[in-house]
Formats: sequence, structure tokens, C-alpha cells
Amino acid sequence: MDIHRQVKYEEELDKTFLEEIKVLSGAEDLDRCIQCGTCSSSCPMSIYMDSPPRKIIAQVKNGFKEEALRSFTIWLCSSCYTCQVRCPAKIEITEVMYALKRKAIEEKVYPQKFPIPVLDKEMTNLIKNYGRNSELWLILRLYLKSRNPIGLLKMAPLGLKLMKTGRMSLKREAIKERKQLKDLLKFLKEAT
Repeated sequence: MDIHRQVKYEEELDKTFLEEIKVLSGAEDLDRCIQCGTCSSSCPMSIYMDSPPRKIIAQVKNGFKEEALRSFTIWLCSSCYTCQVRCPAKIEITEVMYALKRKAIEEKVYPQKFPIPVLDKEMTNLIKNYGRNSELWLILRLYLKSRNPIGLLKMAPLGLKLMKTGRMSLKREAIKERKQLKDLLKFLKEAT
């Protein structure tokens, strides 16, 4: 692995990043992190990460917004909550990772052809429009929007088995009162 060192000047740091992530994640105690490394040593995915969770927390605390949002680490978090349970400062690390993912999606700084942001957007759209997730339509949108139709063909045998056993339907599922859902979502958006 090549190490690329880069000097970052204080004026290049985002001084509001910590507060923004605290609000997005609900982790109001984020700045209490003592950098003990318990989160990184507890994480089953840390061996695959470009930066351990401890470093991501340090980046957030110190305003390294671009580095934190562009890190592959936030996409590898499996949401197992092991880091959070073991954290001596009781920091909601998993919630911070979720907030960083949402922020990276919002700012469009996620890896190209990476399925997770596409999955997030498509599932959100399905739920917003229909009130429910329909797996078949979600998978179709995921593979088509991530420009991976060959992956879709590879999944076809599994999809057919799921349909045959009644575990997946061709029917697009929806709630009855979709207008109420849209009104509720509109109200929530205006309230924030």
C-alpha cells in the first residue's frame, strides 16, 4: 500500500464539520473521544478499511471533512455495533458512520460504481413513493443504475428460485394511504 502524505493547513479544515456530524448522528458526545483505539480493535471489518474507525473519528473531530467523507471505511461499516458497545466514552460510533455515509451521498463523494449509495437512493425513493420496499424492483433499479447489467444476469437464477418459492414477487407492493405518507414526509421536510 502506498502512503501519500499531504500537509493540511488549518484554514483548509472545516471547523463546522464536527457539529454537523454531531447533529446528523445524534452523537452529541463525539468530541469526548479519547482516541483509545477500542473501536478499531473491536471492529471485525477494520482489516479491510483504509482508515480505522478511531482515525475517522479523529478526522471528524478535527475538521478533515474531505478525508472522512472520501474514506472507504464508512462504506465497510457492517453496523454490528461492537465498537459502540465497547467504547469507554459511550460514543455512538455506528451512528457517526451512518451520518458520514449520508453526508457523502449528499455531497456525491462516494466511490464510482459503488452499489451502496445507489441502493440507499433507490430504496428511499421506493419507500417515499409507495410506502414499502419491493425487493425485485429495488434489485432491478440497483443493477441498472449502478451500470452493472451483467451482475443482474448473474442474479437471475437466485431471483427465479425466490419467485418460485413465493419469497419474491413481481408485484410492486404499496401501502393503501400513499397520500397520507406523502403529506407526512412533506411536513417533516418543512419542519427541518
